[in-house]
Amino acid sequence: QVQLVESGGGLVQPGGSLRLSCVASGHTFSSYVMAWFRQAPGKEREFVAAIRRINTVYADSVKGRFTISRDNAKNTVYLQMNSVKPEDTAVYYCAANGRVIVISMNEDDYDYWGQGTQVTVSS
Repeated sequence: QVQLVESGGGLVQPGGSLRLSCVASGHTFSSYVMAWFRQAPGKEREFVAAIRRINTVYADSVKGRFTISRDNAKNTVYLQMNSVKPEDTAVYYCAANGRVIVISMNEDDYDYWGQGTQVTVSS
């Protein structure tokens, strides 16, 4: 069984920065595609970013502002969020995909999910 635990969420002012972390256990972390999704109130969950080895993919809405990275020695994936905007407010979820070897933006391709961490961008 794979467990994912997110941390690092909180309240941040527009234009500020925040770093989310997701610690994984129970699987061969380095071989998995890891991703971040988010869900704003009243909206469907949407793809944010994903990483496989050194390859990354980003949603257009965060490209140039957010950076996904991973530390395989620590079984951890990060999401560095810079220049945040009020529309970035959402619950952010970490997800893992061990079935495919390509990066997917489809949440149905991810088998394991964390509990989510709230990010609120407000002055």
